[in-house]
Amino acid sequence: MDEVVHAAQEVRMDWDRTVDQLKEHVKAIEKCGGSGKGTEEANTLPRLNGAARDGLAQLRSLQFKLDLLAQQLPTEEEVQIALSILDYWKEQHESLRVSLRNANLQAKANIRKAAQAERELLLGGGEESTIRRRNLQTKVGMTAAAEGITESLRRSRQLMVQEVERGTSTLMTFEESTSVLKKAESEYKGHRSLLMRTRNLLTTMQRQDVLDRVILAVGFLLFSAAVLYVVSKRIGLLKLQRKVTAAVKAGAVGPEGMRDAGAGRDLLPREEIPAPNMHDEL
Repeated sequence: MDEVVHAAQEVRMDWDRTVDQLKEHVKAIEKCGGSGKGTEEANTLPRLNGAARDGLAQLRSLQFKLDLLAQQLPTEEEVQIALSILDYWKEQHESLRVSLRNANLQAKANIRKAAQAERELLLGGGEESTIRRRNLQTKVGMTAAAEGITESLRRSRQLMVQEVERGTSTLMTFEESTSVLKKAESEYKGHRSLLMRTRNLLTTMQRQDVLDRVILAVGFLLFSAAVLYVVSKRIGLLKLQRKVTAAVKAGAVGPEGMRDAGAGRDLLPREEIPAPNMHDEL
């Protein structure tokens, strides 16, 4: 974040420096043609305008850079300050553009007046006018050649500036893409570890489910065996109870019958008394 703040401060310093240079160019354009050398200064006007246009392009580039950096500042207060500076820069840029247009209008008016004065002087005749005409032609040729070279250099410089700006924006885009990819990688690693833990938990739950099923099956079998044992014992006790009840009933009837049978044997002759059955007594 400190690098972003430092970069924003450098952009502000470049803005102030470029604005001062542009103001000097605007003043030079406004004074163009005011010294009486209309033709010579008319040839320098395109060079001054080219430098001024380069300054305006540089200001637009600085606005774009600050706009990108404003979103990366660490605090909300600094972001708001940067946005307010951007609004002020837009107004200042528009004011400088209007000043440049007015300066060009003034320069054209001055050059027109100076050219009219030179034309009147050249048409006046005499040796002075002839010498002045020759000097003027020589200066015009040299100035035209110099202006051609200057214009070529200015176009080359403008192309280089555009390429540098394009490279800077591309580099910033790459840096943003790299940061996004790093974040995505860290999130992927986090999700991967989470998925591994989830898979381990699912495996443990599946094992626990199988163990629970085995425990339930064994418990059900034990419970069924216990129920069967209890039922079988219960049925056996019922049968035994019935037998005991029947035996008790049989025992209650047995003595009375024995007494009646004894009385009958006493009434019978001794010869008719049957011999006791040993098998029955046993």
